[in-house]
Amino acid sequence: MSVSAAAPADLRRRAARGVMINAGFAIGLQGLGLVKAFVVAAFLSRSEYGIWGILVITLGTLGWLKQIGVSEKFVQQDDPDEERALQRAFTLDLVSNLALLGLALVMLPLFAVIYGQWDIVAPGLVLLLAIPLQSLRAPTWVFYRQLRYGRQRLLDSVDPLVSFTVTIALAIAGLGYWSLVVGFVAGIAAAALASVLASPYRLRLRWDRATMREYVAFSWPLLVAYGSLLIIPQVSMIAGEATLGLAGAGAIALASTISSYTDRVDQIVTTTLYPALCRVQDQTALLYEAFVKSNRLTLMWGIPFGAGIAVFAGDLVHFGLGDKWAPATDLIRAFGIIAACNHVAFNWSAFFRARGDTRPLAKVAPLIVVAFLVLALPLLLAFGLPGFAAGMAAMTLVSLLLRTHYVKRLFPQFRILRYAARAVAPTLPALAVVMALRAVIDERTLALALAELSLYLGLTAVATWLLEAALLREAVGYLRRRSG
Repeated sequence: MSVSAAAPADLRRRAARGVMINAGFAIGLQGLGLVKAFVVAAFLSRSEYGIWGILVITLGTLGWLKQIGVSEKFVQQDDPDEERALQRAFTLDLVSNLALLGLALVMLPLFAVIYGQWDIVAPGLVLLLAIPLQSLRAPTWVFYRQLRYGRQRLLDSVDPLVSFTVTIALAIAGLGYWSLVVGFVAGIAAAALASVLASPYRLRLRWDRATMREYVAFSWPLLVAYGSLLIIPQVSMIAGEATLGLAGAGAIALASTISSYTDRVDQIVTTTLYPALCRVQDQTALLYEAFVKSNRLTLMWGIPFGAGIAVFAGDLVHFGLGDKWAPATDLIRAFGIIAACNHVAFNWSAFFRARGDTRPLAKVAPLIVVAFLVLALPLLLAFGLPGFAAGMAAMTLVSLLLRTHYVKRLFPQFRILRYAARAVAPTLPALAVVMALRAVIDERTLALALAELSLYLGLTAVATWLLEAALLREAVGYLRRRSG
């Protein structure tokens, strides 16, 4: 049976299996990226890490401009000739990447002037090599559209595995932030090669004006949304470097890796569901079921992860990164809480995109930017890192209120307080026990920190099973069933 003709029950099974498989891959492989960031930080000074942070924000956020929904629109299209459709989408993606490359070449020296850091130019030019290479990963869209998640995730795993290995080796060898630069490009290049070799179709240029117009109509609200949101990290790094120096920028960059990690994992889970959502876009009951269950499954790890980062941030810095990172402890703690909160209704936008309604994204993103400029930026300038932490927390609250508004428009039965309380409940007993132990035992040792972490994880797992056993059994059941 083809995916497009799959019965609702079979589609539910395929989507559920995909979410479980991809979530496992994402948490593990994207976790390597988080571990890589913290391990390398132990070998770099805060100023050196600040250079890397500026590069990531300067060039990485420019990449948001090319996220015009090419892969998502490819999934939605119904061209009977899939090879032709892929070649058209590949051509459009390559053109947008080349345009981005040209923009980045112009912007790189400008950002060097803005930051007063000409050290970013040479590594920045090396990082730009990754931009056109990204288009060669287009063949993975075919497996994505066909719900062949195992093959898709296998190809996607090449990047983090190669990047982790190369980066850690070069960091140990003493290459500083260049280890991150070379490791990043090596990961993208290896993934591009693997995708081309595994492609079921030939990659060739095929320009079509009608296709371009169709993609643009779908994507312009996404461009507005992504273009607005890139203001936040750019201004954060510029203001942080100007007021706190490279060391402050390094602290912001390191803390931001927590949110980046959770965002990437959430994005993978969201994109897993997306093809199935497109096929049931007019069936609100099925959409709501997918929304609730996918969020509940993701919150089972997201809330404990974010809360755990907040509770064990001091131990992470003292026993792992070194006391040179002590000024960043409170910011890391705050970003852990922010990451946990951002999991609530995290994939709301996918349900609007699946229905072809991308305008809400273009409305929400600018309002979040306004909240950042009004709340987080002034607090950063006035109070440094503690003020920035408070301001980002306030901005996150605004973001939650906005997404809740639109979720309730699509699903009037959604109750965010009940939903959030259920998500937080399994973590509370573990937090209470850990805090009680700390009230009794003042001395901190590595052995005690590891024992507390094990206790925290164990109690959270037990509480999660007691509260969510039915959903977990259902999810495991989907994994055990085979295709007919």
